[in-house]
Amino acid sequence: MCRLPANQYIQIRDGGRYCIAGTRIGLDVLIHDFRRGKAPEAILQAYPSIGSLGKVYGAIAFILGHPESFEAYLREQAARWNQFREAHPLPAGARTQFRRTQDELARRT
Repeated sequence: MCRLPANQYIQIRDGGRYCIAGTRIGLDVLIHDFRRGKAPEAILQAYPSIGSLGKVYGAIAFILGHPESFEAYLREQAARWNQFREAHPLPAGARTQFRRTQDELARRT
């Protein structure tokens, strides 16, 4: 298991899940948004419970400061997610309904 140090911007929760300090927002969520081109200001707007732009930048700096370790962490999280999905498959039709809802929401925006 990947072990990164915690700091004032990052805390370890739930047996090894890295979150923005004081929240349940995972670093994997933040980095995926950041890599998709979302500005730190937009990330804060999407997740106001982060509390401050400084915490967003601090978390991003933490991630950028530990690239190899963080990539290993992302792989671990992806493996956990895949195990969960295999253990709990969606009922028939649920995926189709989910995609229809996503498409409808995308048309509205």
